[in-house]
Amino acid sequence: MSKKMEISEKDPTTEEKIKEAARKVFHKKGYAGTRTRDIAEEAGVNLALLNYYFRSKEKLFDLIMEETMQLFFQSMKGLINNERTTLQEKLQDFTTQYIDFLCSQPELPIFILNEIQMNPKGLSERMGLQQVVIGAYILKQFREDLGNKDIPDSVLLQMIVNIIGMMVFPFIGKPLLKEIFNLSDEQFQSMMNDRKKLVPLWIESMFSAPINPKDFSMIQNIKL
Repeated sequence: MSKKMEISEKDPTTEEKIKEAARKVFHKKGYAGTRTRDIAEEAGVNLALLNYYFRSKEKLFDLIMEETMQLFFQSMKGLINNERTTLQEKLQDFTTQYIDFLCSQPELPIFILNEIQMNPKGLSERMGLQQVVIGAYILKQFREDLGNKDIPDSVLLQMIVNIIGMMVFPFIGKPLLKEIFNLSDEQFQSMMNDRKKLVPLWIESMFSAPINPKDFSMIQNIKL
């Protein structure tokens, strides 16, 4: 049987059932603790059928994480380009949705870190990240709130890095943070709930200090 014929005979319903089962098991047990047999049992299929559709746990995990990220970042595109909301409203909505998303996808940071190291260009292209960020309406609002429409793009890049770092790092460092501060899962979740309120306040404080572009060495050829 040729590969082309083999693919055409796959049942989309079965494929989706396996992916949904994998989401549940990965969420419950984590990537390392999940066996393909666990996923097959959750989906109600035999192991041979699961391997026929997805070949390996790693490929199934990557596919699920990629689809999840694509949906999320496309939803973010509408949020940051909404011309009817203020910058403060955008920051609050963005922070809340981003943190809630990462809380609901505990295995996602592992996937992101691996992809950033192994294939950053491929990750950006598959997620459409450049299209989401470059020229976004929120960047115009950043400039206006900074009181200078001529703020160089490299300064805005610093702002974006700060915002993302404040939300993403706690999830990347979660195992270490829990170990150092003896945090339970419930305490970590409580910390992140508080962070939904704190991050927008910290971001707004960035705008309170005047920025003189002449004080910084600017990265050339940055276009946002």
